[in-house]
Amino acid sequence: MCRLLAYLGSPVSLEPLLYKPEHSLVVQSYQPREMHSGVVNADGFGVGWYHLQKDTEPFTYKSTLPIWNDINLPSLSRYIESGCTLAYVRSATPGQALDFSNSQPFQYQRLLFIHNGRIDKFQQTLYRPIRSLLNDEIYQWIKGTTDSEHIFALLLNQWQANPGKSLEQALHISLLKLQELAQRYQTYVSVNVIISDGHRLIASRFSTQSPAPSLYWLRDDLTFPKSVIIASEPLFAGNWIPCSENSIISVGEDCDIRIEPI
Repeated sequence: MCRLLAYLGSPVSLEPLLYKPEHSLVVQSYQPREMHSGVVNADGFGVGWYHLQKDTEPFTYKSTLPIWNDINLPSLSRYIESGCTLAYVRSATPGQALDFSNSQPFQYQRLLFIHNGRIDKFQQTLYRPIRSLLNDEIYQWIKGTTDSEHIFALLLNQWQANPGKSLEQALHISLLKLQELAQRYQTYVSVNVIISDGHRLIASRFSTQSPAPSLYWLRDDLTFPKSVIIASEPLFAGNWIPCSENSIISVGEDCDIRIEPI
C-alpha cells in the first residue's frame, strides 16, 4: 500500500516535509512501519503543490522511479515552497502498469487527489460498475487504469451531480456507494484519500474490512507551527493523533479540524 502525506499551513519548502524528518516519506518508501501489504513503496512517487500568491491550478512532479532514486527531487525540494502540499510514494497493485497515467497525485482543475488502499480484484469487480455511473466528461477524463483514479472519478461525478453539496458531502456519498458496490460484487474496499483545492484538506480513513490503513494528523507542532499534517505514518516524534476509522477529516484555512463519522 502507498504512503501519503499532506501539509496545510504556513509556507514551507518541500525539504523539511519529504527529507528531514527521521521517518520522512523517503524513509517510508523503503522502511514503512504500518503497511498491511507489501514491503516497500518503490513503484514511483508524486508531489503536488499550490503557488503561494497566485490562485492557479496546482503544480505536480511525478516519477515512476523509486523516490530515493530521483536525482532532481532533493534540489527541487529546497527550492519549491508552498502552504499546501500533497505527496505520496507508490506500492503498485500487482498487474497495474508503472506509467505516468497511473501516477498520483491525480488532478482535476484545482483539485489534487491521493489515495492509499485498494479495491480488491478491481478489474474483475468494480471497474465496469464504477465507469457505468460516470457522466461523459468524467468518463473521458480518466487516463489510467488504477482503482485510485476511478475512486476520484466517482467522487468528481457525485460532486458535479450535486452542485449544492460540499466536497465532504460528495466524498461521504461516494464512500457509501463504494460500500454498496463492494457488498453487491463481493469484494472489499479501503479508501484512505486526501483531497485539496489549495485552501483546505479533506481526508478519509475508510474500509469495508477492519482495520483500515493507518492515517494520522498533527496540528501546530513546534517544528511546523500554524499548520496541519496528515500522514499515513508519523514523520517524527510528536502529538500524532490516529484518525478514527470510517471518518472524514476536514481541515480549514485557519487549520481548524472537523471530524465526521461515515
